[in-house]
Amino acid sequence: MRAEDGYFGEDIAADYDESAADMFRPEVVDPAVDVLAELAGAGRALELGIGTGRIALPLANRGVSVHGVEMSRAMAARLSAKPGSDAIDVTIGDFATTRVGGTFSVAYLVFNTINNLTTQDAQVDCFRNVAAQLRPGGCFVVEVGVPDLRRLPPGQNAVPFRISPTQWAFDTYDVATQAMSSHYVTIAGERATYWSVPFRYVWPAELDLMARLAGLRLRDRWEGWSRAPFTGESQQHVSIWEKPAD
Repeated sequence: MRAEDGYFGEDIAADYDESAADMFRPEVVDPAVDVLAELAGAGRALELGIGTGRIALPLANRGVSVHGVEMSRAMAARLSAKPGSDAIDVTIGDFATTRVGGTFSVAYLVFNTINNLTTQDAQVDCFRNVAAQLRPGGCFVVEVGVPDLRRLPPGQNAVPFRISPTQWAFDTYDVATQAMSSHYVTIAGERATYWSVPFRYVWPAELDLMARLAGLRLRDRWEGWSRAPFTGESQQHVSIWEKPAD
């Protein structure tokens, strides 16, 4: 794996779409694209962590001009091999700091990608970076899970989220630093492989403060792309912060 690919090198990119197949289903993708297309209007969209184009490709098919930022060349190569990718520009770089030129009507981070920034400073930098690239009245959209710490009994720091005959997957948490990691053990015949990736979980109120530091204000927060109300029982949220028009 090349260092510039981070934790998403060719070994992960090669079967990423298959391993995340549930997230590619139309009933998952279409509501997200509906919201983002509405926010983009006649303007441009910026996807941070564009990956293999799960959201960018259908959004571009709606006529929205999409520019992506992606650290992993292996993931970007998978996107560029897909039909319709010629309509999407991709810049290789760290989405916390990379600027691509011009302004955008909407910028977005989906599928917990904000957590790939493993320090609070990097997450704050990301908000400031986005704010600098939004046009007045533009919006920043983040889809991310609510930290599931209620499942941690005293003395435990691991929560399983997938158990099958061929794969075991679990998250570990450090509640003092908000560091977490996802761990995957995959079994093929008599051989087992292990992979882990670090994250930093973040609370909704913490994201709101990051937005305020960047000069953005909360416009909407829903439980998901269907715009259901966000409640204390919600396991994820879609939040939209707006850059003041003035």
